[in-house]
Amino acid sequence: MSASALADIVGVSRSCISQYESSEKSSPSPEVFRKLCAALNLDTLWFIRPESPARGSGTIFFRCMSAATKGARLRAERRYDWLRDIVRFLSSRVVFQKPNFPDLDFPADPSQLSDHDIDAAATCARRFWGLSDGPISNVTWLLENNGVVVSRFELYAATLDALSDWEANENRPYVILGSDKGMACRSRFDAAHELAHLVLHRNVPRSAYTPKEAFRLMEDQADRFSSAFLLPEETFSREATDPTLDGLLSLKPRWRISVGAMIMRLASLGLISPEHEQRLWINRSRRKWRTTEPFDDTMEPEQPRFLRRCFEVLIGKGVMSAVEVPFHLGLPARDIEQIAGLRAGYLDNEDQEITLTDGANQEAEERAQILRFVKQA
Repeated sequence: MSASALADIVGVSRSCISQYESSEKSSPSPEVFRKLCAALNLDTLWFIRPESPARGSGTIFFRCMSAATKGARLRAERRYDWLRDIVRFLSSRVVFQKPNFPDLDFPADPSQLSDHDIDAAATCARRFWGLSDGPISNVTWLLENNGVVVSRFELYAATLDALSDWEANENRPYVILGSDKGMACRSRFDAAHELAHLVLHRNVPRSAYTPKEAFRLMEDQADRFSSAFLLPEETFSREATDPTLDGLLSLKPRWRISVGAMIMRLASLGLISPEHEQRLWINRSRRKWRTTEPFDDTMEPEQPRFLRRCFEVLIGKGVMSAVEVPFHLGLPARDIEQIAGLRAGYLDNEDQEITLTDGANQEAEERAQILRFVKQA
């Protein structure tokens, strides 16, 4: 919301809003303050809580089209800050998994990375985490199991799909996946794309990310890593013996990767000629698969679960009550629920109980593991 729009809603001048933002000596009257809280959908506690620790000097990588506006990125960064607030709140009560990543120590200049380096990094990551060369069952859970804080919520921008950051002050990697488009294959590729930034570009400074050429180069590198990580050369080339649209579509439920991504992988491996690739793209457009493909309406996107389960265990075991959470965080309950993956209305109930959802036996054991790590007061 712009300062002008906020001023109109609250009934003060734009200069007053600017003074509230920039001056410690200028503060709104109680009535104006209540209007500000209502207009911004924020609890009064949000404005008087201690300021959040500043982020480190690392680079936030946005998976977006070049048309993404500065405002869209700024809104995403603000919600990322809220996610960090939630993590700090939980980490004072629960021990989080430390990052478990291969130490590849790539250069700060992405132009020094070759295609061979990127393909080798994808293979190295698979080997480091003990993965076979078959389909990965759940990329989001793989990230969470290795110390990445993953959240999935609306970014409210058609040109913005995801973002990631290795927060230096916390030494904690974050990945945020946009839920706006809701397509499983696209979101899965986004998760692997952000993993690529964490592996390949952790040492890249912010200044190197600004020029359009550097941005495009790193996005292309992350796409290459994602393709190699999700579709290992030996296994995928052995299965993609029928490089037609129907042949690739038959592989989609197994690999959970779009036909478009498979076409690009075949081309990068040299398994199809440029002419064959062009025909596939033309026919894909003729079938009207450019925005949605078959199976997109039946595949469920991967959902993060660690933050949700932390809240469910802490609340379910009486370490805190559900209604206390927004009070302590100073954030709207609906935003906390969305960012943490809790069902809508969860924080309205004073007497929440643990409910098993994604496979009762497995979830019960994982919740027990989380509970064993609950910090003692």
